[in-house]
Amino acid sequence: MSKINKLVNQTRISRRLHKWFGVPIAIFLILVSVTAIMLAWKKEMRLIPETQKIRVESGSNWIPIEQIIASARIHMEDSVRKSNEIDRVDIRPEKGIAKVVFKRHFTEIQVDGYSGAILSVSQRNSDLIEKIHDGSILDFIFGRDGGVKHIYTTLTSVLLILLSITGLILWYNPKAIKKEKSKK
Repeated sequence: MSKINKLVNQTRISRRLHKWFGVPIAIFLILVSVTAIMLAWKKEMRLIPETQKIRVESGSNWIPIEQIIASARIHMEDSVRKSNEIDRVDIRPEKGIAKVVFKRHFTEIQVDGYSGAILSVSQRNSDLIEKIHDGSILDFIFGRDGGVKHIYTTLTSVLLILLSITGLILWYNPKAIKKEKSKK
């Protein structure tokens, strides 16, 4: 088989692979790009709840973190009626509040750090968008801890690498074929 025939055959195979890998990877790239833009503009798009502020008096002491957590859990059970399993607590001493974020849904409760009073209950849409962006939404839906996310990101990355390689072959081979033909 001549060098030109090898290059032509290689180009045909690359074109087929490029075509079939291109469609699924394009869907993932569009999804990741749109969510990246949304995350970059999350405050301006109001995807994250506005942090409440209370009047912080010097010399005042914060209530124990356990009391803040208990206050948020009770409010979640009694008023919101969703799971009260906590993901994290974000303390904002300069604003006098604690943000309690829950594990099984995208709700945030802001609690007064001095009295334990509930200041606001909001939806954290930015957390949902972040999970879509990094693929962990699949782990969230299926109740797993990282396994599905790793498969999703690995497959997307491998497909992107293969798409890049086949794209380079599709760019280079016609030049190489032309060069080989000009030698004859």
